[in-house]
Amino acid sequence: MDPLHDPDDEDLLEPRQARMLAGLVENARMSSAAIRYGMRTRVGAASLVLNQDNPLPTANHACALWGTLAEVASTLLLLEDVFAEAGRPEALVYASPATVAEIEGIADDAGWRAVDESLALLHRSEQVSYVSTRPAVDADLPGIAELVADDAGLSTTAETRLVRNLGHRVDDARCVLHVVDDPDAGAERIAGFVQGFTEHGVGLVEQVIVRPGRRRRGIGRGLVCAAVSELRERGARLVVAHGDESKPSERFAESCGFEPAYGVTAYARRVDELLG
Repeated sequence: MDPLHDPDDEDLLEPRQARMLAGLVENARMSSAAIRYGMRTRVGAASLVLNQDNPLPTANHACALWGTLAEVASTLLLLEDVFAEAGRPEALVYASPATVAEIEGIADDAGWRAVDESLALLHRSEQVSYVSTRPAVDADLPGIAELVADDAGLSTTAETRLVRNLGHRVDDARCVLHVVDDPDAGAERIAGFVQGFTEHGVGLVEQVIVRPGRRRRGIGRGLVCAAVSELRERGARLVVAHGDESKPSERFAESCGFEPAYGVTAYARRVDELLG
């Protein structure tokens, strides 16, 4: 038996290691989400970050619900009020090995629903890419925001807020933001981008989007490889990404040198009716 892997799922880390890794990753994700006007705090048995400057769900979430079953249940009720008071239409919790194992039943009883299943992916091997990337500059930010807005279905107002938030990221030494110029449009338009973050030796490849008409050309892989390389140069001793459990996503992650580490479930609760 491999001591590094879960005996119930040999593709994942064993539970103790997965919990330690999840704690490190979630701390880094919250620090990244808080740039520049975000707030990190504790609500009951959970860690919480809210950033009204960033419209993306990943910048407004709770995680690491650890405590007794009663403490976790009461925390879910508290989170509904906190997200409602912050003007968010939906409360979001990411449950990983850093969250109590009974969260599924507790969430169901409290009216929360599982909305997404993903994998945390640990970078294991360096890959070679021949795609030319460059660090993003201020002129690239509207193009990056456009790609994100199209991918996430954001409104025009949210897209404007995202441009402002991206500007804060460009100015933060912990952040990595690389782009590839569109080979058919030169420097006038980007073909894709990658966003990363590093803190306390943990590097995150947070988001990579390639323009639909420019996919399957190695651009996504090139962007990820560039981000991993820069995160390592900035002191990241381990690099983690998140991806869905689909076969194309798994193949792409593997081609970039990543392997599954542990599962993450997103739970959501509509709080629109609680908004004043």
